[in-house]
Formats: sequence, structure tokens, C-alpha cells
Amino acid sequence: MDESDETLMLQAGTGSHDACHELVRRYLGRIVAFAGRSLGDRTDAEDVAQEVFERLWIHARNWNPGRARLTTWLHRVALNLCLDRLARRREQSLVDVVEPTDPKPSMTALMQQEDIGRLVNTELAALPDRQKIAITLCHYQGLGNIEAAEIMGVSVEALESLLARGRRTLRSRLSGLVPDLLGES
Repeated sequence: MDESDETLMLQAGTGSHDACHELVRRYLGRIVAFAGRSLGDRTDAEDVAQEVFERLWIHARNWNPGRARLTTWLHRVALNLCLDRLARRREQSLVDVVEPTDPKPSMTALMQQEDIGRLVNTELAALPDRQKIAITLCHYQGLGNIEAAEIMGVSVEALESLLARGRRTLRSRLSGLVPDLLGES
């Protein structure tokens, strides 16, 4: 389908399953990736994505194309669901779940990249929630500062501050670890 997101939302609002399926096809991967980075758990991320698209289907009939971009709305719904899950984790004092790695054997360089990725994900997961979400939206989801700030409900300046603090913390925590992974001392 070549229709715009807005057209597809209006069609979904009239009960078009095809339009809804097309929106899921377009954005499911991005929402799962965002939720996965925010939550550190693939299963929880998939559950969040499912709930996001259930809400898309339920609320499509009320869609107002001029209010917000669909990607902004999808990420905002996903963010709220992720924050709810993170709050429940803190309340239940659960240990953070580390994302499992792919056990397939690979070339040395690929293994080193996976090790670095694991370290980055571990350190990203250890950041305060708002810094982690800001970095995930801007770096991993590829959103601009304006859209990310809108999704998070903060000013662009506040988003930039969260990004700067998060990046500084990551750089500090990873600076001594990455050379060891690359065989350097």
C-alpha cells in the first residue's frame, strides 16, 4: 500500500483490517525495538507492542490527522506502557533482566561487536529511565530531538540535557571496558 499513515488511520477507523495490518507491518519492528531497549526484555517488548497496536485499532476511529504524527503517537503510547512496566518492576523489586544473546558461533569481529553491544545495553539499562528513553528514542529509533521531546513530554532543552548526561555516563562507564574487548590494554 502506498497510502499515507493518516489515510490508513482513517481507513482503520472505519474498520479496515487491511489498513490496520499495513500500519502494523510498517511500525511493529520500530515499536518492538524501542520497547526492547527501554525494558531490556524482548518478551515484555513484544507484549508492549501488541498493546500499542490494540490501542491503535481501538482508537483509530477517533484519529485526528492534524494533532500529531502517527509515529509520535505510537511511540508515546509505547513509552507510557514501558514506564508503567518499569514502575511495576521497581515496586516489585525484581532484578533487571538482561537481554539474551544469540549463541550461534560467528567470526571474531562479530563476537567482539556482540560483546560491545551487550556492554552498551547493560550500561544503557543501568541509566535512569528518562536518560535511557531519551537515548533510545534519538539514537536507536532515529527520531529527532523535537519529536523525541514531544513523545517524552519535555522541552527540547530538557531532552538535550537528558541526552548529554546519559551519553556522558555511558562514555565514562564504557571507556575502560571497550579497549579490553578489542584486545587492547
